[in-house]
Amino acid sequence: MWDVSSIREHMEVTGSCGTHVGTVDRVEKEWIKLTRSSADQGDGHHFVPLDWVESVGQSVRLHRPAEEVFKAWQTEPAQAR
Repeated sequence: MWDVSSIREHMEVTGSCGTHVGTVDRVEKEWIKLTRSSADQGDGHHFVPLDWVESVGQSVRLHRPAEEVFKAWQTEPAQAR
């Protein structure tokens, strides 16, 4: 089990496949906000829900593959599911 306080600014976020998804800007309520510079799939910030997190160590690993994350992440946390 991981603790949300272990997710820190500038940590790498990877999909379950090991592919880079982004870099943590900060945690906002139940969302991880990725930095703008890491948003390879378009301009602006992207958000992924904390319930997608599989583990936290040197990086944040999601339980979804990167391709699925890129299709499902949101630009506003209130819209993400």
